[in-house]
Amino acid sequence: MEVKGNNSQNFVDRHIGVNCSDQQAILKYLEHNDLNEFIASVIPSQILEKDLENQSLPQETNEIVALEELNQIARKNVVNRSLIGLGYYGTSTPAVIKRNILENPAWYTAYTPYQAEIAQGRLEALFNFQTLITELTGLPIANASLLDEATAAAEAMSLSFAVRKNKNARTFLVDTLLFPQTYEILKTRAEPLNILLEQVDISNFSNIQDDIFGFLIQLPGSNGRLFDPSKLVDVVHKVGALVSVAIDPLAQVLLPPIGEFGVDIAIGSAQRFGVPMGFGGPHAAFFATRKDFQRQVPGRIVGQSVDKKGQHALRLALQTREQHIRRDKATSNICTAQVLLAILASFYAVYNGPDGLELIAKRVYKYCIQLQYYLKHLDYFIVSENRFDTIEVFCEEAPLVHKLAESVGINLRILPLFSSRDNSKGFGISLDELTDDDEINKLYNILATAKNRRDKIPPNFNFEFKKSLRDIPLRNKPWLTQPVFNQYRSETELIRYINKLSSKDFSLIHGMIPLGSCTMKLNSSAELIPISWKEFASIHPFSPNEQSLGYQQLTNDLEKWLATITGFKGVSLQPNAGSQGEYAGLLVIRAWHKARDQSNRNICLIPTSAHGTNPASAVMTGFKVVPIHCDNQGNIDIDDLNEKAEKFSKSLGALMITYPSTHGVFETKICEIISIVHKYGGQVYLDGANLNAQVGLCRPGIYGADVCHLNLHKTFCIPHGGGGPGVGPIAVAKHLVPYLPGHVFQNLNGSQQITAIAAAPFGSASILPISWMYIRMMGLKGLSKASKIAILSANYIAKRLDPFYPILFKGLNNNIAHECILDLREIKLKTGIEVDDIAKRLMDYGFHAPTVSWPVAGTLMVEPTESESLKELDRFCNAMIAIWHEIKAIELDEVDRNENVLKCAPHTLEVVTSDNWDRPYSRKQAAFPLEDQVKDKFWPAVSRIDNAFGDRNLVCTCDPIDQYIDD
Repeated sequence: MEVKGNNSQNFVDRHIGVNCSDQQAILKYLEHNDLNEFIASVIPSQILEKDLENQSLPQETNEIVALEELNQIARKNVVNRSLIGLGYYGTSTPAVIKRNILENPAWYTAYTPYQAEIAQGRLEALFNFQTLITELTGLPIANASLLDEATAAAEAMSLSFAVRKNKNARTFLVDTLLFPQTYEILKTRAEPLNILLEQVDISNFSNIQDDIFGFLIQLPGSNGRLFDPSKLVDVVHKVGALVSVAIDPLAQVLLPPIGEFGVDIAIGSAQRFGVPMGFGGPHAAFFATRKDFQRQVPGRIVGQSVDKKGQHALRLALQTREQHIRRDKATSNICTAQVLLAILASFYAVYNGPDGLELIAKRVYKYCIQLQYYLKHLDYFIVSENRFDTIEVFCEEAPLVHKLAESVGINLRILPLFSSRDNSKGFGISLDELTDDDEINKLYNILATAKNRRDKIPPNFNFEFKKSLRDIPLRNKPWLTQPVFNQYRSETELIRYINKLSSKDFSLIHGMIPLGSCTMKLNSSAELIPISWKEFASIHPFSPNEQSLGYQQLTNDLEKWLATITGFKGVSLQPNAGSQGEYAGLLVIRAWHKARDQSNRNICLIPTSAHGTNPASAVMTGFKVVPIHCDNQGNIDIDDLNEKAEKFSKSLGALMITYPSTHGVFETKICEIISIVHKYGGQVYLDGANLNAQVGLCRPGIYGADVCHLNLHKTFCIPHGGGGPGVGPIAVAKHLVPYLPGHVFQNLNGSQQITAIAAAPFGSASILPISWMYIRMMGLKGLSKASKIAILSANYIAKRLDPFYPILFKGLNNNIAHECILDLREIKLKTGIEVDDIAKRLMDYGFHAPTVSWPVAGTLMVEPTESESLKELDRFCNAMIAIWHEIKAIELDEVDRNENVLKCAPHTLEVVTSDNWDRPYSRKQAAFPLEDQVKDKFWPAVSRIDNAFGDRNLVCTCDPIDQYIDD
């Protein structure tokens, strides 16, 4: 008997929420008979590819087959014990944190907490992270994470440059013991801004010139060196320059807070706090500084405020610094954070507490001293200085030491850096949380064998912590005294705390998150499983190439597949955020112009319909932004483009365009737009934020774009993680391939490559398996279907809501792309109801709000994605229509204009169940506006938050212990 398969074997149908019968119902509602015929009415015929060939993409498959294939690839990676260090270390992720946060969709499918009332759990965890960083550094302002340590260092340089008192100062001093990948990122960021870098050996440093605006120190240094930076800080401050220090958070546990030495900025990576190496990322960087610079701090800051009831509540503070709002005047283009990783690190601190962290740090330091003792015993020469975790040794036995270490599964740092094992002159050993007695004994045997010694391990090693550090002050005051870091000692209590926080957050497990331009689609469990495999999680990014063959196959597959999907010739996976992809793409264009002796091409045309990050990225890469107007239908004004392209023809460098535009339309003249820019010598950068409307249907590389960045955390299913991690690779045309980013530890693209964009060669490599699984399971036909259904669902919502909330922009045949903009401006004029009132009221209906007041003030931008079912689409539309009727009652003066269900939204459980109910509407209308909510209700954790109060009274850390005692 033949047994036929069913939907359980078909991932495509699991991923796409609209089933076949509902698809036909939507088509009928939209007055179309066939899905392909409908798509042809939406996408301009000159770019729509009706029969896109499979080419290098595999056929779709189910999750069982895909997981086994990826498992075979993973096994090609060699999981050695890596003691290479340089910012990446072995660590232990507590199982309770791994299972209940990293692998929990309640945490990883949430969006950036802009709607704070339904994101209090995540905000509290980030508040804890900021508190941890301020306690470590002694600096009062910390952000909620950055992309990696190297880019955080670049942000420290940028802040120092922006606030410099001497505007003629252009030199930034750099410690010679800075991690090499960090120095390369500094070079990348400095060159477009004409900042001069000068490396300095701080052991011989005595004076300073007045053309210096900043100094960056690594502490401990790359060789493990510890020193008291007080005198150096004083010297630098005398010329009005700022001092930044890249710290190791585990070493900082033992040392006085770096801020007590007068340091202005502290940066670093929280990777050591429970986050696997993962071939380089993602890891949460941190940034802390003085209060003087709180408005110049890059990234996001979680701040405390109050809600409508006067109770403490958290939200993102000082949001006007972000690039979506300030555009070319933004503090930075890096609003992207590593929220999920920062949360992991914060819970690692909660799990261990200050005593546990101190124990781990002291154990690492003790083993370093013990290893140093053994080296001296075996007659290895080592420089006598204070160290934390790392020892570097130069000796003639180095090649043999490396060979012996590899034979027992240990990677050591090859010295000098970038040399091979066989021609090495030395070795470095960085110890970490995973180091134990057995490992120290193995290292002793390796070192003894290399010296041809038969000595037994010396039995008389004695360790006294305070006596071992000479001339180095130690942390001597209580720290991390806040209750959150001291009261969750049993797993029972900790798991309850984790789940208490997650219950305050709205994520995809609760319902649709219809955010325009953010593409909040399904992140399947099968896609997420491989990131926890040790073959992906435990690989050092600078390990020997022969140990990362699995990663090499994975990245090669992805580069080839993404090139096919986009129609380009080359791909770099290095940028670890969409903003980084923009930055990288523009640098590639700039390098191409420079290679053709056209460095003068520094004008970047940016339509008002482009993505909000674009102007900030352009400024960071040395371009001058010239805006291009759009017409009433949201399309680029061709006449204005022509005029400005011709006007700046001798200096035109690039056009940045988002396609489909952030206005939610496929512009019919896209090919003409591209040809105009090419005619005048410019390159076309296509922002791939909205690529979910194009995959499998049209390819930017084929219809003429030169560069495109792809948001793997949008289109290709890497979850948003509550605001990071993300991946923003770039795809480029053939003539730009030689300029793709390289890396100091790996020559990726040849002699013309630009310097690195991210700290690791492949950026956030450990989450690339998610996108590999998605593409492998979907195949080209599945990807194409996903794009079609995303467009179909968006047009369904637009047609249902248009009679109530006019669709602001429409494209070909009055259709939209994968998102639409609802115009609420007339509502405000008639009723005083703001767009934020509707956003907060949607929480009462069990929804996360669409994108608010962007790209047009007074609007909502809605994107349903292909993952939502017709039932969920209708639930959203019903909620929006019900809210319209509530607004209508206000317009007809049936309801008070100030005290109504919208102005008072959202309604918490506490509010609805209070003894006193004095509002002019019922409790049922407040909390259960839809019938099905009585049995299934998501409650906002707090009432509406007063953002202005929080900005005026910035508090970004937990209260000190004395505050709790007073309470």
